[in-house]
Amino acid sequence: MGKEGYSENFYAGADYGLNPNYTGDFSTGLFPNSRYGVGNFAIPSDPRTANQIKSVSDKLNTGAKNIEVSGVTAATWETVPEPHLVEINRLKKLVGIDLTFHGPLVEPSGVSRQGWDESHRQQSERQMWQAVQRAHKMDPNGNLVVTFHSSNGLPDPETKVMEEVVNPNTGKKEMKEVVKEFWVVTNDGRFESLKLTPNYLREGDGQLGNIQEQNDTIQASIEKQNKDTWFNQLQGCSFHAYQGADIVERVFRGEKVDKEIREKTDPAQWAEIYRQYLKTGSVEAVLNGVGGPFKAIVEKPLQELAHGDIYLRDAYQAFQRLFNQAYIAAQNSDRHDDLKKLQNFKKEIKDIIPKIEEPDNLTKLSGTLVKGINILRSIEAPENVKPLREWALDKSSDTFANVAFNSYSEFKDSAPIVSIENPPAGSGLSRAQDLREIVTKAREKLQDRLVKDKKLSEGEARRQAEKLIGVTWDVGHINMLRKFGYGDKELTKEAETVSEFVNKIHLSDNFGMEHTELPMGMGNVNTKAQYEAIGKYNKQMDKIKQVIETGNWFGPQAFGTQTPFAQTLKSFGSPIYAMKMSPYWNQSYGASGGYFSGYGQTLPEQHFSMYGAGFSNMPMELGGQMSGRSRVGGTPME
Repeated sequence: MGKEGYSENFYAGADYGLNPNYTGDFSTGLFPNSRYGVGNFAIPSDPRTANQIKSVSDKLNTGAKNIEVSGVTAATWETVPEPHLVEINRLKKLVGIDLTFHGPLVEPSGVSRQGWDESHRQQSERQMWQAVQRAHKMDPNGNLVVTFHSSNGLPDPETKVMEEVVNPNTGKKEMKEVVKEFWVVTNDGRFESLKLTPNYLREGDGQLGNIQEQNDTIQASIEKQNKDTWFNQLQGCSFHAYQGADIVERVFRGEKVDKEIREKTDPAQWAEIYRQYLKTGSVEAVLNGVGGPFKAIVEKPLQELAHGDIYLRDAYQAFQRLFNQAYIAAQNSDRHDDLKKLQNFKKEIKDIIPKIEEPDNLTKLSGTLVKGINILRSIEAPENVKPLREWALDKSSDTFANVAFNSYSEFKDSAPIVSIENPPAGSGLSRAQDLREIVTKAREKLQDRLVKDKKLSEGEARRQAEKLIGVTWDVGHINMLRKFGYGDKELTKEAETVSEFVNKIHLSDNFGMEHTELPMGMGNVNTKAQYEAIGKYNKQMDKIKQVIETGNWFGPQAFGTQTPFAQTLKSFGSPIYAMKMSPYWNQSYGASGGYFSGYGQTLPEQHFSMYGAGFSNMPMELGGQMSGRSRVGGTPME
């Protein structure tokens, strides 16, 4: 037994329970200390079909006790008839299973290819709410957990990577998290990506510092851009206002006519003649109608006045936009001093504004603009651009809070639970801190609405908010941080950051580069570390549903249309029976000498007909019943 090359496994590649290293290749490493039973796992239905009744039924044939109904593709989910959802509920009660639901992939913030508009966000909210309403029919008496991605199509607000750098203090190489790129959004819903570059006036060695210092640099860069943009807008408005005012004043003073006429006219007369000029559009008609000293008026002064008027009106339109922008920004940011300045200015000009664009009020218009621009210069610059991350968190949390509020309003104690999932790393809002902040903001907004609109107490509103909004943690999606240079330590920290909010786990494996969705244990997802990190702050770990999301790996392109349920139970070392004791699924594989799943029958019938079992197929010369030729080589038996 000790000779080199000797194997106690009869079939090559098979695992035996007597072998201390059994199932080592494809184990999650959780057993023997942690044993998750069959009831902890769920299998998703096929998202490619509208016949969800058949898909759910097919998955039940595997022995699964939990099914996640898949409505991932919005168009396919819309095709599922209402009666089918009721029938799925009947099937649920008949078989005695639990259900969860994966909602359609929608961008909660409302960002589209055309940019962003509040109406887009409302459309996303309606689509998500309708999905929750329909999903409720599958479990009208329970709190169905409905999963939506935190983003779908949103760019990563901050592209972060782990890089090897030289520590200037020690001279040694170390890994450092670096922001390579960040996105901003403008007030009109346009997006722009910017590179993070060091400010050599502040950082003489070009070092960006730690991640917090990098975030401070990003914020400072955005604030500077807002100030510069605001100053440039005011400068343009001011230039037009001063140009227009100067032209109008020079004409009204009679600088464009001879001394005799200048001495006999005043601004009121010039305003009247200009009014007539605007009505007729003809210098001759004005001269014939007015008479007096204006007979000597030439065309140029009127053209100059029209030119100055255009400058002033253009400046006034720009000023209105800037004033409104400043007013909204002061309101939203609770800047009371700035708001008071703007309100006082409104009071001062409230009697002037209705007729300020009349020709005889050109002087008042220019004075009002000059004073107003100076007031706008004295206040804090509005945010013309905002960090995309901050903005997306705010908009997405609005959507999730409103969907959860509608859920509670319509269904009360049986309201479906909104569970927010991290998309593949590299997508928008895919990090644990992003999910944590979305959930926190959404719960706060939901709590406020429940108190205000439903008259719940603060305590009850908080309890409902914590119940109705949680997190679906996808261990495969977060593992894709590896392609950005992150390792097990950082990935474990991600799970720990979001652990207390987790109410569902999506299980898939990969090698950190592509979204391959392998069965657990077949990639490099550190499942044990992820589970331990979640369990550190989540006291309901044993009750969390774990959905086996393995995509098409076991589909027609691979090894057939199998669902890797048994392989998952093996990798987790799950108990075969309800009692959490031996035998376990990993041992059952070893006891049968099972081949790797998907390679066909282990001992097909043809094996026995060709090579025999016992003595029946042995040659007659050896005491069997086969005569004529060798059953192995086909040569005559002498």
